[in-house]
Amino acid sequence: MYAAVVPLFLAIFMLWSPSTKAKLQVVTELSPPNQTIENHQVSGSSTDLVKAILKLAELEAEFAIYPWARAYKLAEHGNNTLIYSMARTPEREQRFHWIGPVAVFHLGFVTNNYREDIKVRSLEDAKKYKIAVQRGDIAAGTLKALGFNFIQTSDIEKSYELLVANRVDLVIDDPRYLTAMATELNLPSDHFVFLYDVKQLSVEGYLATNNQLPLAIVEKLRKAFETVSKTQAYRRVLEL
Repeated sequence: MYAAVVPLFLAIFMLWSPSTKAKLQVVTELSPPNQTIENHQVSGSSTDLVKAILKLAELEAEFAIYPWARAYKLAEHGNNTLIYSMARTPEREQRFHWIGPVAVFHLGFVTNNYREDIKVRSLEDAKKYKIAVQRGDIAAGTLKALGFNFIQTSDIEKSYELLVANRVDLVIDDPRYLTAMATELNLPSDHFVFLYDVKQLSVEGYLATNNQLPLAIVEKLRKAFETVSKTQAYRRVLEL
């Protein structure tokens, strides 16, 4: 009996040993230039950082892009799942293991460059306009708390499509990313204009894991993040 138990114990230990290359699922949303699709592969500046962390940790993973609400649900309930770039909020704190920031966002109101009729010099000004926000996004909760009404979409590209069609007046994004989104939508690089910075929406976007992931794997990821965070490539992405 004991002869059978010992090999079984060793097999289980080796399965989750820190040296094991565990196959993980990594989910994110489309958010150029941080998360993009190139040649049918998930790419982008934050994606490059996540891939560097995984490589250093000697972990294998498959990447997939989903609407944010679905990506979040998969990460919350998928035991071997990572997610990025996610704002670290009190509501989410205990639901995930937090590895480290792989993006930084300074978000505010964006419109089409020809919409000279739209003037936003304060949060109260913005409340007069139709706004699109991604379902489950940090901006949705923040704007709701600030007293805004808005349309919810499945992902940021859908929000921009409503904006381009003038079905909404404003979307939420970072001014650094407007050219990348215009390119994604096959529009002139200057098609979008940033109007107003929402201070409450300056946040870091984290790489996080489902909180059921074995701690040995979590620690490997955190150790790898510490190394990557000291590189010039990391500083360029986060503008440190």
